[in-house]
Amino acid sequence: MDQRTAEPDRNYSISPVSLYGEFTLTGNPKVRCAVSLTERDLIVQRLTSAPAGRSKVALSLKDCVGCRAYRADDNADPAAYLAVYFYPLTRRWMSPGRSRHRAEHSFRVAALQDPRANLEEAEKWARAVRERAARPQSPRSDGGALSVLSRPSRMMLLVNPQSGKGQALTLYNNHIQPMLNEAGVTHTLVITERQNHARELVKEADLSQWDALVIMSGDGLLFEVINGLLERADWEEAIRTPMGILPGGSGNGLAASVHHYSGASLVSTEELLVSCGFLLCQGLVAHMDLVSIHLCSGLRLFSFLSMAWGFVADVDIESEKYRHVGAARFTVGTLVRLASLRVYRGRLAYLPAPEDDHSEVEGSRNDVTLRCNGQASSPDPSRDSPRPKTFHNSCHSNNSCKARGRRESAPCRSASGALAGPPDSLLPPLDQPLPGDWVVVQEEDFVLMLAMYQSHLAEDLLAAPDATPDDGVIHLFYVRAGISRAALLKLFLAMEKGAHVGANCRHMVHAKVRALRLEPLSPKGVITVDGEVVEYGPVQAEVHRGLGRLITG
Repeated sequence: MDQRTAEPDRNYSISPVSLYGEFTLTGNPKVRCAVSLTERDLIVQRLTSAPAGRSKVALSLKDCVGCRAYRADDNADPAAYLAVYFYPLTRRWMSPGRSRHRAEHSFRVAALQDPRANLEEAEKWARAVRERAARPQSPRSDGGALSVLSRPSRMMLLVNPQSGKGQALTLYNNHIQPMLNEAGVTHTLVITERQNHARELVKEADLSQWDALVIMSGDGLLFEVINGLLERADWEEAIRTPMGILPGGSGNGLAASVHHYSGASLVSTEELLVSCGFLLCQGLVAHMDLVSIHLCSGLRLFSFLSMAWGFVADVDIESEKYRHVGAARFTVGTLVRLASLRVYRGRLAYLPAPEDDHSEVEGSRNDVTLRCNGQASSPDPSRDSPRPKTFHNSCHSNNSCKARGRRESAPCRSASGALAGPPDSLLPPLDQPLPGDWVVVQEEDFVLMLAMYQSHLAEDLLAAPDATPDDGVIHLFYVRAGISRAALLKLFLAMEKGAHVGANCRHMVHAKVRALRLEPLSPKGVITVDGEVVEYGPVQAEVHRGLGRLITG
Protein backbone atom coordinates (compact mmCIF):
# COMPACT_ATOMS: atom_id res chain seq x y z
CA MET A 1 0.00 0.00 0.00
CA ASP A 2 1.23 3.49 -0.87
CA GLN A 3 1.48 5.24 2.51
CA ARG A 4 2.06 8.99 2.60
CA THR A 5 2.36 11.32 5.52
CA ALA A 6 -0.20 14.05 5.85
CA GLU A 7 0.97 17.48 4.77
CA PRO A 8 1.05 20.00 7.62
CA ASP A 9 -1.75 22.55 7.82
CA ARG A 10 -0.82 25.82 6.23
CA ASN A 11 -2.45 29.18 6.65
CA TYR A 12 -5.65 29.35 4.72
CA SER A 13 -5.88 31.96 2.01
CA ILE A 14 -6.74 35.42 3.27
CA SER A 15 -7.98 36.46 -0.17
CA PRO A 16 -11.75 37.02 -0.43
CA VAL A 17 -14.09 34.20 -1.40
CA SER A 18 -15.36 34.57 -4.95
CA LEU A 19 -17.62 31.50 -5.04
CA TYR A 20 -19.34 29.55 -2.28
CA GLY A 21 -21.48 26.44 -2.51
CA GLU A 22 -22.64 23.43 -0.53
CA PHE A 23 -22.28 20.08 -2.26
CA THR A 24 -22.10 16.42 -1.38
CA LEU A 25 -19.15 14.20 -2.18
CA THR A 26 -19.46 12.15 -5.35
CA GLY A 27 -20.00 8.56 -4.33
CA ASN A 28 -20.94 9.47 -0.76
CA PRO A 29 -24.09 11.64 -0.64
CA LYS A 30 -24.15 11.50 3.17
CA VAL A 31 -21.07 13.74 3.39
CA ARG A 32 -21.96 17.37 2.77
CA CYS A 33 -19.26 19.99 2.25
CA ALA A 34 -18.99 23.75 2.14
CA VAL A 35 -16.76 24.65 -0.80
CA SER A 36 -15.18 28.11 -1.16
CA LEU A 37 -13.10 29.38 -4.06
CA THR A 38 -10.54 32.12 -3.55
CA GLU A 39 -7.81 33.43 -5.83
CA ARG A 40 -5.34 30.90 -4.41
CA ASP A 41 -7.25 27.95 -2.98
CA LEU A 42 -10.21 25.67 -3.14
CA ILE A 43 -11.27 25.36 0.52
CA VAL A 44 -13.35 22.32 1.46
CA GLN A 45 -14.97 21.93 4.88
CA ARG A 46 -17.13 19.00 5.88
CA LEU A 47 -20.45 20.05 7.38
CA THR A 48 -21.41 16.59 8.58
CA SER A 49 -19.64 14.41 11.12
CA ALA A 50 -16.27 13.32 9.77
CA PRO A 51 -13.69 10.69 10.73
CA ALA A 52 -10.76 11.68 12.87
CA GLY A 53 -8.55 14.19 11.11
CA ARG A 54 -8.98 17.57 9.54
CA SER A 55 -12.50 18.64 8.61
CA LYS A 56 -11.20 21.63 6.64
CA VAL A 57 -8.54 21.65 3.97
CA ALA A 58 -7.21 24.27 1.58
CA LEU A 59 -6.29 22.83 -1.79
CA SER A 60 -3.76 25.07 -3.51
CA LEU A 61 -4.70 26.03 -7.06
CA LYS A 62 -1.02 26.07 -8.01
CA ASP A 63 -1.25 22.25 -7.84
CA CYS A 64 -4.38 22.11 -10.01
CA VAL A 65 -4.13 21.06 -13.66
CA GLY A 66 -7.81 21.18 -14.59
CA CYS A 67 -11.47 20.98 -13.72
CA ARG A 68 -14.55 19.75 -15.54
CA ALA A 69 -18.32 19.74 -15.13
CA TYR A 70 -20.43 16.87 -16.43
CA ARG A 71 -23.70 14.97 -16.15
CA ALA A 72 -23.98 11.33 -15.13
CA ASP A 73 -25.03 8.71 -17.66
CA ASP A 74 -28.23 8.17 -15.70
CA ASN A 75 -30.80 10.57 -17.20
CA ALA A 76 -33.00 10.12 -14.15
CA ASP A 77 -30.34 11.79 -12.00
CA PRO A 78 -30.84 15.59 -12.11
CA ALA A 79 -27.48 16.28 -10.49
CA ALA A 80 -24.35 17.62 -12.17
CA TYR A 81 -20.83 16.80 -11.09
CA LEU A 82 -17.70 18.85 -10.58
CA ALA A 83 -14.29 17.15 -10.71
CA VAL A 84 -11.10 19.04 -9.80
CA TYR A 85 -7.71 17.49 -10.53
CA PHE A 86 -4.70 18.23 -8.33
CA TYR A 87 -1.10 16.96 -8.33
CA PRO A 88 0.21 18.15 -4.95
CA LEU A 89 3.64 17.43 -3.56
CA THR A 90 3.28 14.70 -0.97
CA ARG A 91 5.75 12.84 1.19
CA ARG A 92 6.04 9.09 0.85
CA TRP A 93 6.42 6.91 3.89
CA MET A 94 10.07 6.96 5.07
CA SER A 95 11.10 9.08 2.08
CA PRO A 96 13.20 12.24 2.58
CA GLY A 97 11.74 14.06 -0.41
CA ARG A 98 8.37 14.87 -1.86
CA SER A 99 6.87 13.96 -5.20
CA ARG A 100 3.67 14.74 -7.06
CA HIS A 101 0.72 12.39 -6.93
CA ARG A 102 -2.73 12.62 -8.42
CA ALA A 103 -5.62 13.71 -6.18
CA GLU A 104 -9.13 14.07 -7.60
CA HIS A 105 -11.81 15.94 -5.64
CA SER A 106 -15.31 15.40 -6.99
CA PHE A 107 -18.58 16.99 -5.86
CA ARG A 108 -22.25 16.40 -6.63
CA VAL A 109 -24.17 19.57 -7.49
CA ALA A 110 -27.90 19.04 -6.92
CA ALA A 111 -29.38 22.20 -5.42
CA LEU A 112 -32.25 22.19 -7.91
CA GLN A 113 -34.43 19.61 -9.64
CA ASP A 114 -33.65 21.17 -13.01
CA PRO A 115 -30.74 19.19 -14.56
CA ARG A 116 -29.81 22.11 -16.82
CA ALA A 117 -29.58 24.54 -13.92
CA ASN A 118 -27.38 22.15 -11.95
CA LEU A 119 -25.05 21.71 -14.94
CA GLU A 120 -24.83 25.47 -15.44
CA GLU A 121 -23.83 25.88 -11.79
CA ALA A 122 -21.18 23.19 -12.09
CA GLU A 123 -19.84 24.74 -15.33
CA LYS A 124 -19.62 28.13 -13.62
CA TRP A 125 -17.44 26.59 -10.94
CA ALA A 126 -15.32 24.70 -13.48
CA ARG A 127 -14.64 27.88 -15.48
CA ALA A 128 -13.70 29.81 -12.34
CA VAL A 129 -11.35 27.10 -11.08
CA ARG A 130 -9.64 26.73 -14.47
CA GLU A 131 -9.23 30.48 -14.84
CA ARG A 132 -7.56 30.86 -11.45
CA ALA A 133 -5.43 27.74 -11.79
CA ALA A 134 -4.13 28.96 -15.17
CA ARG A 135 -2.65 32.13 -13.68
CA PRO A 136 1.11 31.90 -13.12
CA GLN A 137 1.63 31.43 -9.39
CA SER A 138 5.39 32.05 -9.16
CA PRO A 139 6.83 34.04 -12.09
CA ARG A 140 10.62 33.96 -12.32
CA SER A 141 12.22 36.83 -10.47
CA ASP A 142 14.89 37.23 -13.18
CA GLY A 143 12.31 37.92 -15.86
CA GLY A 144 13.20 34.75 -17.77
CA ALA A 145 9.62 33.59 -18.19
CA LEU A 146 8.26 34.53 -21.61
CA SER A 147 4.66 33.48 -21.44
CA VAL A 148 2.16 30.84 -20.50
CA LEU A 149 0.77 28.56 -23.20
CA SER A 150 -2.73 29.44 -24.30
CA ARG A 151 -5.59 27.46 -22.77
CA PRO A 152 -6.69 25.10 -24.13
CA SER A 153 -3.34 24.17 -25.65
CA ARG A 154 -2.72 22.19 -28.82
CA MET A 155 0.32 19.95 -28.71
CA MET A 156 2.06 17.51 -31.01
CA LEU A 157 3.32 14.69 -28.77
CA LEU A 158 6.10 12.59 -30.30
CA VAL A 159 6.76 9.25 -28.61
CA ASN A 160 9.62 6.87 -29.32
CA PRO A 161 8.23 3.45 -28.35
CA GLN A 162 11.72 1.89 -28.35
CA SER A 163 13.39 4.32 -25.94
CA GLY A 164 14.58 3.29 -22.49
CA LYS A 165 12.99 0.02 -21.42
CA GLY A 166 10.55 0.17 -24.34
CA GLN A 167 7.69 1.23 -22.04
CA ALA A 168 7.07 4.75 -23.33
CA LEU A 169 3.63 3.98 -24.77
CA THR A 170 2.54 2.23 -21.58
CA LEU A 171 3.68 5.19 -19.51
CA TYR A 172 1.86 7.54 -21.87
CA ASN A 173 -1.38 5.57 -21.50
CA ASN A 174 -1.09 5.25 -17.72
CA HIS A 175 0.00 8.77 -16.82
CA ILE A 176 0.27 11.35 -19.57
CA GLN A 177 -2.90 10.84 -21.58
CA PRO A 178 -5.17 11.07 -18.49
CA MET A 179 -3.28 14.11 -17.18
CA LEU A 180 -3.49 16.00 -20.47
CA ASN A 181 -7.20 15.19 -20.73
CA GLU A 182 -7.73 16.50 -17.20
CA ALA A 183 -5.88 19.68 -18.12
CA GLY A 184 -7.93 20.18 -21.29
CA VAL A 185 -4.84 19.89 -23.49
CA THR A 186 -5.62 18.81 -27.04
CA HIS A 187 -2.79 16.69 -28.36
CA THR A 188 -1.99 14.56 -31.36
CA LEU A 189 0.07 11.47 -30.65
CA VAL A 190 2.82 10.71 -33.18
CA ILE A 191 4.70 7.43 -32.75
CA THR A 192 8.13 7.61 -34.35
CA GLU A 193 8.97 4.68 -36.59
CA ARG A 194 12.65 5.10 -37.43
CA GLN A 195 15.74 7.17 -36.88
CA ASN A 196 15.30 10.82 -37.96
CA HIS A 197 11.53 10.36 -38.37
CA ALA A 198 10.87 13.25 -35.97
CA ARG A 199 13.50 15.39 -37.68
CA GLU A 200 11.86 14.92 -41.08
CA LEU A 201 8.40 15.50 -39.67
CA VAL A 202 9.07 18.85 -38.00
CA LYS A 203 10.97 20.09 -41.07
CA GLU A 204 7.75 19.88 -43.09
CA ALA A 205 5.05 20.39 -40.43
CA ASP A 206 2.64 23.32 -40.40
CA LEU A 207 3.71 24.64 -37.01
CA SER A 208 0.82 27.10 -36.86
CA GLN A 209 -1.39 24.15 -35.88
CA TRP A 210 0.50 23.62 -32.62
CA ASP A 211 1.15 25.64 -29.49
CA ALA A 212 3.98 23.27 -28.50
CA LEU A 213 6.01 20.26 -29.60
CA VAL A 214 6.39 17.68 -26.83
CA ILE A 215 8.86 14.80 -26.83
CA MET A 216 8.38 11.66 -24.77
CA SER A 217 11.58 9.71 -25.13
CA GLY A 218 15.20 9.96 -24.16
CA ASP A 219 17.23 13.02 -25.11
CA GLY A 220 17.95 11.79 -28.65
CA LEU A 221 14.47 12.52 -29.99
CA LEU A 222 14.60 16.15 -28.89
CA PHE A 223 17.99 16.41 -30.61
CA GLU A 224 16.23 15.39 -33.84
CA VAL A 225 13.40 17.89 -33.34
CA ILE A 226 15.67 20.86 -32.61
CA ASN A 227 17.87 20.20 -35.63
CA GLY A 228 14.81 19.64 -37.81
CA LEU A 229 13.39 23.02 -36.78
CA LEU A 230 16.69 24.74 -37.52
CA GLU A 231 16.90 23.16 -40.98
CA ARG A 232 13.68 24.89 -42.06
CA ALA A 233 13.74 27.94 -44.31
CA ASP A 234 11.73 29.74 -41.58
CA TRP A 235 14.02 28.56 -38.77
CA GLU A 236 13.95 31.92 -36.97
CA GLU A 237 10.23 31.54 -36.36
CA ALA A 238 10.22 27.75 -36.07
CA ILE A 239 12.77 27.58 -33.25
CA ARG A 240 10.51 29.81 -31.15
CA THR A 241 7.98 26.98 -30.97
CA PRO A 242 7.80 25.94 -27.30
CA MET A 243 9.19 22.46 -26.67
CA GLY A 244 8.29 20.18 -23.79
CA ILE A 245 10.05 17.08 -22.52
CA LEU A 246 8.63 13.95 -20.86
CA PRO A 247 11.10 11.28 -19.70
CA GLY A 248 10.73 8.06 -21.63
CA GLY A 249 14.34 6.99 -22.10
CA SER A 250 17.20 5.85 -19.91
CA GLY A 251 19.15 9.12 -19.65
CA ASN A 252 16.44 11.79 -19.39
CA GLY A 253 18.94 14.56 -18.71
CA LEU A 254 16.73 17.46 -19.84
CA ALA A 255 13.66 16.07 -18.06
CA ALA A 256 15.65 15.82 -14.81
CA SER A 257 16.88 19.38 -15.38
CA VAL A 258 13.36 20.73 -15.89
CA HIS A 259 12.26 19.03 -12.67
CA HIS A 260 15.30 20.47 -10.88
CA TYR A 261 14.55 24.01 -12.08
CA SER A 262 11.08 23.76 -10.52
CA GLY A 263 12.73 23.54 -7.09
CA ALA A 264 11.34 20.09 -6.30
CA SER A 265 13.38 17.42 -4.55
CA LEU A 266 15.12 14.60 -6.41
CA VAL A 267 12.84 11.94 -7.90
CA SER A 268 13.25 9.31 -10.60
CA THR A 269 11.41 6.98 -12.97
CA GLU A 270 7.61 7.41 -12.95
CA GLU A 271 7.68 10.12 -10.30
CA LEU A 272 9.87 12.19 -12.62
CA LEU A 273 7.40 11.57 -15.44
CA VAL A 274 4.47 12.79 -13.34
CA SER A 275 6.43 15.89 -12.32
CA CYS A 276 7.31 16.77 -15.91
CA GLY A 277 3.73 16.07 -17.00
CA PHE A 278 2.44 18.45 -14.33
CA LEU A 279 4.89 21.18 -15.43
CA LEU A 280 3.84 20.61 -19.03
CA CYS A 281 0.20 21.20 -18.07
CA GLN A 282 1.20 24.38 -16.23
CA GLY A 283 2.64 25.58 -19.53
CA LEU A 284 5.21 28.15 -18.37
CA VAL A 285 7.56 28.92 -21.27
CA ALA A 286 11.13 30.17 -20.80
CA HIS A 287 14.20 30.74 -22.97
CA MET A 288 16.59 27.82 -23.54
CA ASP A 289 20.22 28.06 -24.68
CA LEU A 290 21.26 26.07 -27.72
CA VAL A 291 24.84 25.33 -28.69
CA SER A 292 26.11 25.39 -32.27
CA ILE A 293 28.61 22.59 -32.91
CA HIS A 294 30.94 22.38 -35.92
CA LEU A 295 32.41 19.04 -36.91
CA CYS A 296 35.52 18.38 -38.95
CA SER A 297 33.66 17.53 -42.16
CA GLY A 298 31.86 20.89 -42.12
CA LEU A 299 28.63 19.65 -40.59
CA ARG A 300 26.92 21.98 -38.13
CA LEU A 301 24.61 20.64 -35.42
CA PHE A 302 22.67 22.22 -32.60
CA SER A 303 22.78 20.79 -29.09
CA PHE A 304 20.62 21.42 -26.03
CA LEU A 305 22.25 19.29 -23.33
CA SER A 306 25.90 18.25 -23.58
CA MET A 307 28.98 17.34 -25.55
CA ALA A 308 31.33 14.65 -24.23
CA TRP A 309 34.65 13.03 -25.09
CA GLY A 310 36.48 10.29 -23.23
CA PHE A 311 35.12 8.51 -20.18
CA VAL A 312 31.58 9.99 -20.20
CA ALA A 313 31.08 9.38 -23.92
CA ASP A 314 32.47 5.85 -23.62
CA VAL A 315 30.08 5.01 -20.78
CA ASP A 316 27.11 6.47 -22.65
CA ILE A 317 27.73 4.45 -25.79
CA GLU A 318 29.04 1.23 -24.27
CA SER A 319 26.16 1.05 -21.77
CA GLU A 320 23.64 0.76 -24.63
CA LYS A 321 23.76 -3.01 -24.07
CA TYR A 322 22.28 -2.43 -20.58
CA ARG A 323 19.38 -0.27 -21.82
CA HIS A 324 16.85 -2.79 -20.48
CA VAL A 325 17.71 -1.76 -16.89
CA GLY A 326 16.75 1.88 -17.52
CA ALA A 327 18.68 4.68 -15.83
CA ALA A 328 20.83 2.12 -13.97
CA ARG A 329 22.62 1.42 -17.28
CA PHE A 330 24.96 4.36 -16.60
CA THR A 331 25.92 3.03 -13.17
CA VAL A 332 26.71 -0.37 -14.65
CA GLY A 333 28.58 1.22 -17.55
CA THR A 334 30.63 3.40 -15.21
CA LEU A 335 31.80 0.43 -13.18
CA VAL A 336 32.69 -1.54 -16.31
CA ARG A 337 34.69 1.33 -17.83
CA LEU A 338 36.49 2.06 -14.54
CA ALA A 339 37.86 -1.47 -14.62
CA SER A 340 39.86 -0.61 -17.75
CA LEU A 341 40.26 3.15 -17.61
CA ARG A 342 41.32 4.76 -20.88
CA VAL A 343 43.39 7.90 -21.41
CA TYR A 344 43.09 10.15 -24.46
CA ARG A 345 45.58 12.66 -25.78
CA GLY A 346 44.29 15.95 -27.14
CA ARG A 347 44.25 19.73 -27.18
CA LEU A 348 41.53 21.87 -25.62
CA ALA A 349 40.87 25.60 -25.75
CA TYR A 350 38.01 27.79 -24.60
CA LEU A 351 36.75 31.36 -24.39
CA PRO A 352 35.90 32.12 -20.75
CA ALA A 353 32.51 33.61 -19.97
CA PRO A 354 32.83 37.28 -18.88
CA GLU A 355 32.00 36.53 -15.24
CA ASP A 356 34.69 33.81 -15.02
CA ASP A 357 37.95 35.24 -13.55
CA HIS A 358 39.94 32.03 -14.26
CA SER A 359 40.39 31.43 -10.52
CA GLU A 360 38.98 27.93 -10.76
CA VAL A 361 41.23 27.08 -13.67
CA GLU A 362 44.41 28.51 -12.23
CA GLY A 363 43.78 26.97 -8.82
CA SER A 364 43.25 23.55 -10.30
CA ARG A 365 46.35 23.78 -12.49
CA ASN A 366 48.96 25.21 -10.11
CA ASP A 367 47.95 24.54 -6.50
CA VAL A 368 49.75 21.28 -5.71
CA THR A 369 48.30 21.11 -2.19
CA LEU A 370 44.85 20.16 -3.50
CA ARG A 371 44.17 16.48 -2.99
CA CYS A 372 42.21 14.10 -5.15
CA ASN A 373 43.18 10.58 -4.12
CA GLY A 374 44.60 11.25 -0.71
CA GLN A 375 48.17 11.98 -1.86
CA ALA A 376 49.77 15.30 -2.68
CA SER A 377 51.12 15.54 -6.20
CA SER A 378 54.48 16.89 -7.23
CA PRO A 379 54.41 19.96 -9.44
CA ASP A 380 54.69 19.63 -13.18
CA PRO A 381 56.88 22.46 -14.53
CA SER A 382 55.26 22.24 -17.93
CA ARG A 383 51.97 23.42 -16.46
CA ASP A 384 53.54 26.72 -15.38
CA SER A 385 54.93 27.59 -18.80
CA PRO A 386 53.30 30.41 -20.76
CA ARG A 387 50.18 29.38 -22.64
CA PRO A 388 50.20 29.83 -26.41
CA LYS A 389 47.70 32.34 -27.76
CA THR A 390 46.81 30.40 -30.88
CA PHE A 391 45.35 26.97 -31.45
CA HIS A 392 45.39 25.39 -34.87
CA ASN A 393 43.46 22.25 -35.81
CA SER A 394 44.26 19.93 -38.66
CA CYS A 395 41.56 17.87 -40.35
CA HIS A 396 43.90 15.77 -42.47
CA SER A 397 43.99 12.62 -40.34
CA ASN A 398 42.49 9.58 -42.05
CA ASN A 399 40.59 8.75 -38.87
CA SER A 400 39.50 12.22 -37.79
CA CYS A 401 36.50 12.65 -40.06
CA LYS A 402 34.97 9.19 -39.96
CA ALA A 403 31.61 8.86 -38.27
CA ARG A 404 31.54 6.15 -35.63
CA GLY A 405 28.90 4.44 -33.52
CA ARG A 406 25.13 4.20 -33.70
CA ARG A 407 24.22 7.40 -35.55
CA GLU A 408 25.60 9.56 -38.31
CA SER A 409 24.08 13.04 -38.13
CA ALA A 410 23.10 14.90 -41.28
CA PRO A 411 24.28 18.50 -41.72
CA CYS A 412 22.09 21.18 -40.23
CA ARG A 413 21.04 22.99 -43.40
CA SER A 414 18.01 25.05 -44.30
CA ALA A 415 15.68 24.25 -47.18
CA SER A 416 17.82 26.54 -49.36
CA GLY A 417 20.90 24.40 -48.71
CA ALA A 418 22.78 26.98 -46.63
CA LEU A 419 23.90 26.25 -43.10
CA ALA A 420 20.87 27.06 -40.96
CA GLY A 421 20.53 28.87 -37.69
CA PRO A 422 22.15 32.03 -36.39
CA PRO A 423 25.73 32.89 -37.36
CA ASP A 424 28.56 32.09 -34.94
CA SER A 425 30.34 35.28 -33.94
CA LEU A 426 33.01 33.70 -31.71
CA LEU A 427 34.28 30.79 -33.82
CA PRO A 428 36.80 31.04 -36.65
CA PRO A 429 36.82 28.15 -39.15
CA LEU A 430 38.07 24.92 -37.59
CA ASP A 431 41.29 24.99 -39.60
CA GLN A 432 42.14 28.55 -38.52
CA PRO A 433 43.98 29.75 -35.37
CA LEU A 434 41.96 30.98 -32.41
CA PRO A 435 41.92 34.58 -31.16
CA GLY A 436 44.36 35.55 -28.41
CA ASP A 437 41.71 35.92 -25.70
CA TRP A 438 41.08 32.16 -25.60
CA VAL A 439 42.57 29.97 -22.86
CA VAL A 440 44.59 27.10 -24.33
CA VAL A 441 45.18 23.91 -22.36
CA GLN A 442 48.51 22.53 -23.42
CA GLU A 443 48.58 19.23 -25.22
CA GLU A 444 48.17 16.53 -22.62
CA ASP A 445 46.39 13.34 -21.64
CA PHE A 446 42.75 13.51 -20.59
CA VAL A 447 40.35 11.08 -18.99
CA LEU A 448 37.32 13.06 -20.06
CA MET A 449 35.94 16.34 -21.36
CA LEU A 450 32.32 17.22 -20.63
CA ALA A 451 30.50 20.37 -21.76
CA MET A 452 27.10 20.92 -20.08
CA TYR A 453 24.41 23.54 -20.66
CA GLN A 454 21.68 22.09 -18.44
CA SER A 455 21.91 21.00 -14.82
CA HIS A 456 21.57 17.22 -15.25
CA LEU A 457 23.41 14.80 -17.49
CA ALA A 458 21.04 12.00 -16.43
CA GLU A 459 18.31 11.46 -13.84
CA ASP A 460 20.84 10.93 -11.06
CA LEU A 461 23.76 13.05 -12.32
CA LEU A 462 23.66 16.72 -11.30
CA ALA A 463 26.61 17.62 -13.50
CA ALA A 464 26.22 21.43 -13.51
CA PRO A 465 24.39 22.33 -10.30
CA ASP A 466 24.29 26.08 -10.89
CA ALA A 467 23.22 25.89 -14.55
CA THR A 468 19.94 27.44 -15.67
CA PRO A 469 18.21 26.95 -19.04
CA ASP A 470 19.21 30.38 -20.33
CA ASP A 471 22.39 31.49 -18.55
CA GLY A 472 24.33 31.80 -21.80
CA VAL A 473 27.11 29.59 -20.44
CA ILE A 474 28.73 26.27 -21.31
CA HIS A 475 29.83 24.55 -18.11
CA LEU A 476 33.09 22.91 -19.12
CA PHE A 477 34.64 20.09 -17.09
CA TYR A 478 37.77 18.15 -17.92
CA VAL A 479 39.74 15.57 -15.98
CA ARG A 480 43.45 15.03 -16.63
CA ALA A 481 45.20 11.70 -16.67
CA GLY A 482 46.77 10.60 -13.40
CA ILE A 483 43.54 10.38 -11.43
CA SER A 484 43.07 7.05 -9.70
CA ARG A 485 40.08 4.82 -10.37
CA ALA A 486 38.94 5.31 -6.79
CA ALA A 487 39.12 9.10 -7.10
CA LEU A 488 37.22 9.07 -10.40
CA LEU A 489 34.53 6.88 -8.90
CA LYS A 490 34.35 9.27 -5.96
CA LEU A 491 33.82 12.18 -8.36
CA PHE A 492 30.93 10.44 -10.10
CA LEU A 493 29.33 9.49 -6.81
CA ALA A 494 29.62 13.13 -5.75
CA MET A 495 28.01 14.18 -9.03
CA GLU A 496 24.75 12.56 -7.96
CA LYS A 497 24.19 15.59 -5.72
CA GLY A 498 26.37 18.09 -7.58
CA ALA A 499 29.08 17.90 -4.90
CA HIS A 500 31.87 17.20 -7.41
CA VAL A 501 32.20 20.91 -8.20
CA GLY A 502 33.58 21.56 -4.71
CA ALA A 503 35.49 18.29 -4.38
CA ASN A 504 38.95 19.95 -4.57
CA CYS A 505 40.21 17.36 -7.03
CA ARG A 506 43.34 18.74 -8.66
CA HIS A 507 42.83 16.56 -11.71
CA MET A 508 39.45 18.14 -12.49
CA VAL A 509 38.97 21.62 -13.92
CA HIS A 510 35.62 23.42 -14.13
CA ALA A 511 35.22 26.62 -16.14
CA LYS A 512 32.27 28.61 -17.43
CA VAL A 513 32.84 29.37 -21.10
CA ARG A 514 31.12 30.84 -24.13
CA ALA A 515 32.88 28.73 -26.74
CA LEU A 516 35.36 25.85 -26.93
CA ARG A 517 37.49 23.86 -29.34
CA LEU A 518 38.66 20.27 -28.91
CA GLU A 519 41.22 18.42 -31.03
CA PRO A 520 41.52 14.71 -30.15
CA LEU A 521 44.98 13.39 -30.96
CA SER A 522 44.38 9.75 -30.03
CA PRO A 523 43.49 7.81 -33.20
CA LYS A 524 40.41 6.16 -31.70
CA GLY A 525 37.66 7.50 -29.49
CA VAL A 526 34.06 8.65 -29.25
CA ILE A 527 32.49 12.11 -29.17
CA THR A 528 28.82 12.43 -28.30
CA VAL A 529 26.41 15.35 -28.63
CA ASP A 530 23.24 15.03 -26.53
CA GLY A 531 24.10 11.35 -26.19
CA GLU A 532 24.36 10.82 -29.95
CA VAL A 533 27.62 9.75 -31.61
CA VAL A 534 29.09 12.31 -34.02
CA GLU A 535 32.23 12.32 -36.17
CA TYR A 536 35.44 11.69 -34.30
CA GLY A 537 37.85 14.52 -34.90
CA PRO A 538 38.29 18.24 -34.23
CA VAL A 539 35.14 19.94 -33.00
CA GLN A 540 34.19 23.38 -31.73
CA ALA A 541 31.11 24.89 -30.13
CA GLU A 542 29.50 28.23 -29.29
CA VAL A 543 26.49 28.93 -27.07
CA HIS A 544 23.53 30.92 -28.41
CA ARG A 545 21.73 32.33 -25.44
CA GLY A 546 17.97 31.87 -25.32
CA LEU A 547 17.65 30.66 -28.91
CA GLY A 548 15.08 27.98 -28.07
CA ARG A 549 11.90 27.88 -25.98
CA LEU A 550 11.36 25.34 -23.20
CA ILE A 551 8.29 24.51 -21.15
CA THR A 552 9.73 24.49 -17.65
CA GLY A 553 8.89 25.10 -14.00
